[in-house]
Amino acid sequence: MPEAVLRVCALYPDLMNIYADRGNLLMLERRCAWRGIGFELTPAGLGERIDPGAHDLFYLGGGQDRDQVLCAHDLVETKRDALHAVAASGGLILGICGGFQLLGHAYELGDEEIPGLGLVDMRTVRVDSHRLVGNVAIEVELKAGDKRVLAGFENHGGRTHLGPGERPLGRVLRGHGNTGDSGYEGVMRDGVIGTYLHGPLLPKNAWFADWLIARCTGLPLAPLDDALESAAHAEARRAAGV
Repeated sequence: MPEAVLRVCALYPDLMNIYADRGNLLMLERRCAWRGIGFELTPAGLGERIDPGAHDLFYLGGGQDRDQVLCAHDLVETKRDALHAVAASGGLILGICGGFQLLGHAYELGDEEIPGLGLVDMRTVRVDSHRLVGNVAIEVELKAGDKRVLAGFENHGGRTHLGPGERPLGRVLRGHGNTGDSGYEGVMRDGVIGTYLHGPLLPKNAWFADWLIARCTGLPLAPLDDALESAAHAEARRAAGV
């Protein structure tokens, strides 16, 4: 048995998975396996409660509007307290696209305001304008003085506005970001991370997958032969014009 195990809880993997989000989970599993680190994946669907201490990373992808509404109400009714406990203890929660929107207080869908988890101070609104679609690259600084690039694809009709005390995940180099004009993308409060980047995110940014694994396990990670991963990252950056 591996001495170390990465325990991931995938929230609503059958409903919140329209942007190749399973590729992110597969990327984590493979990079753990190549290093001899165990990997446990536990799904949590509608009506199922979660144990905040049983997992290292809670993952929430993106879904269609109808499915996102179902998941939003279920999150509030059955999982919100547990996820707040995760955040309070420094655990990792990663929300992508629709999952990112659900980390805030609420988001607008037509005339309806859908409740969010309230893990960060932000709201997502719909505007009578175009969707924000295209390749995107952002500059992030997860460690002081170490600036890196995340590259991916965005496709969202909502504009996500962060509260004055919130820190964006990164600065937009190319693309639209949270609102199309703020110059920032995503959110990061301690271990709560949200982003619109998908396509999927982690296979295009192996370094970020490794950061998540190291953050969860506390292990120094041995380097891998990342020729293919580096090429994928370079191509995602080229597509974004960076």
